[in-house]
Amino acid sequence: MLTQLKIQNLALVDQLDWEMGPGLLGVTGETGAGKSVITGALKLVLGERAEKSLIRTGETSCSVEAVFQLPHPESIDTALEESGLNACEDGLLIVKRIIANSSNRQFINNSPVTLSLLKSLGEHLVDLHGPHDHQGLLSAERQLSMLDAYAGLLDLSADYRAQWKLWKEKKDELEELRNAERAGAQEIELLRFQVDEIDAADLKPDEEEEIEARYKRASNSTRLLQVAGEASQILAGEGNVVDRLSELQRLSHELQKHDPETEDMLAGLDSVVVELRELEAGLEDYVSELEIDPAEERELAERINTFETLKRKYGSTLADVLDHRAEAALSLHTMENRGEVLDTLEAEVRDLRANVNDLGAKLSSKRKKLAPKLAKEIVKHLVDLGFKQSLFEIQLERLVEPAASGLERTEFMFGPNPGEPLKPLRGVASSGEISRVMLAVKSALASQDATPLMVFDEIDANVGGEIARAVGQKMAALGETHQVVAITHFPQVAAVADQHFLVSKDVEEGRTMSRLAPVTGEARLDELVRMLGGGGDEARKMAKSLLK
Repeated sequence: MLTQLKIQNLALVDQLDWEMGPGLLGVTGETGAGKSVITGALKLVLGERAEKSLIRTGETSCSVEAVFQLPHPESIDTALEESGLNACEDGLLIVKRIIANSSNRQFINNSPVTLSLLKSLGEHLVDLHGPHDHQGLLSAERQLSMLDAYAGLLDLSADYRAQWKLWKEKKDELEELRNAERAGAQEIELLRFQVDEIDAADLKPDEEEEIEARYKRASNSTRLLQVAGEASQILAGEGNVVDRLSELQRLSHELQKHDPETEDMLAGLDSVVVELRELEAGLEDYVSELEIDPAEERELAERINTFETLKRKYGSTLADVLDHRAEAALSLHTMENRGEVLDTLEAEVRDLRANVNDLGAKLSSKRKKLAPKLAKEIVKHLVDLGFKQSLFEIQLERLVEPAASGLERTEFMFGPNPGEPLKPLRGVASSGEISRVMLAVKSALASQDATPLMVFDEIDANVGGEIARAVGQKMAALGETHQVVAITHFPQVAAVADQHFLVSKDVEEGRTMSRLAPVTGEARLDELVRMLGGGGDEARKMAKSLLK
């Protein structure tokens, strides 16, 4: 369940630390007191996009932090680990959103996460319903998943969906190949030309750098020979540096012989002479090996031109050109051997379609068997909620082609008044009616619904006194298996809550502040009296009666 909700600088709330218990939690307060801030905060936890206007006036940021204690965190842990995060420790999950003028951030167990991950996790944590939040109930796909949950078909449905996905992928692949089969000989010829052109170049991924270095040397060989010859002449020609240094070396030896103190000063001369003689020999070898070969230069230039031509056509590097060759060869092979590939694919598609049909038939059979039972269960709850003679059916319509959810689509049909035909639930105009239908469906599915927290935001609007009491009793029953937060204007609902919280609005130092606090004893009685419409002994007596 949700054990703690912290809100800071959100709308009218400057600071709120709400510790919550199990069961049904009633939240009441006068219109405009700030009850909507709670649902707004929870929507942020669910990953809804945030507007900067939510930040309290005069502040630069606001934050919401929700602490969940999950007895069965397996599905949450799987999602976290798939995203590279650690699993919940002892089932503890902490979700935090920070909305700032500069940027927004979100965290799970103190690790930064994407908004999409937060949104996907939120679907497993909170089921939030307002007066107009019933799109999930009106969705045909959601209706089918509700039926599967009630009938215990979620595993079978998952197996079917996996087979359907494989079949759809292979079916699309087959269709793509059939379309490719219609391609003319011109496309095949183009692919063959590309493969042959690249093959003719006999490319090696790492040869370009070596060829360019060789070409640079060959194209500059005349100048290299000239420069090396001049350097060699300085070292070995007439009046060369080496002979003069040798003479200098002889004189230094004689100097050291007559004056030993000059030894340190002349110590490096011998090594200089040796190094210059080695340099002289090296230059002679270099000049002798340096060849001027115009033919080689032309060949290297042609090779480089080949590289540039292929790169202009097929990629910026030789590796890209070779990758293109591999792709073209594969496409060519597929097109030239499409008959064999088509036969293989068609067989795979037939086998997968048979699996889909088999699993789909099992799903359909169980759905048809359990749909009337679920409809009957929903009608029972509808009667409790004031629809004394209402009708409710779950229709299953066969699809022409298998869908991801099965071989049929579902339509929840509802008739609130006797004598009137059943209509699709999405055609029910009254928000009061659709809210009660939603509560009836949730009540029927209570034991199968794994969402830990249900939030009902004034869904009891537009209903009368006795119906409001029935709504409260249904929520209280849901509170036996779930944590339920009911934001309500009706004392009949608030009176059956396990905990009652009051939202109030005060002005402190010229600023409006929303506050939330638990009410018990006489304070709770006073709040129920206010909700009943006034003071007096009769109202107080009625409030006491409701609490009983």
